[in-house]
Amino acid sequence: MSDVYEPPSAFALHLGYELTEWRENFARYEMPIAAFIRNRQGLPHGGVHATLLDSAMGISGCWTGDSDRRIMTLTLSLNVQYIGRAGGTRLIVEARKTGGGRNTFFAEGAVTDDTGMLVAKGTGVFRYRPG
Repeated sequence: MSDVYEPPSAFALHLGYELTEWRENFARYEMPIAAFIRNRQGLPHGGVHATLLDSAMGISGCWTGDSDRRIMTLTLSLNVQYIGRAGGTRLIVEARKTGGGRNTFFAEGAVTDDTGMLVAKGTGVFRYRPG
């Protein structure tokens, strides 16, 4: 990861996911598959996949290269496609900003487990927050 650091939110700390790579138009988060994120079937809850996609896609458009200059966004639209079952010990999401303009941008992402199994994919539209 670069020298630019984004402190985790209280929500990210609570769930246990962390930013492991961040650069222009790209972000990666990783999260252990802990017992408390599992659903009734014993699989990571779909809301966890959506959270990881939302977080990674949102921050993928916020890179400035300067720790003192932070950009914030709001999610306007989030679409998630659930594809497979996680079987490893970690969830990994990678997201890319794919386009946009001055006020909004588009992103796509994918969640895999640490065995390489594709678990979910998503797309989103994000608005830059003023200030």
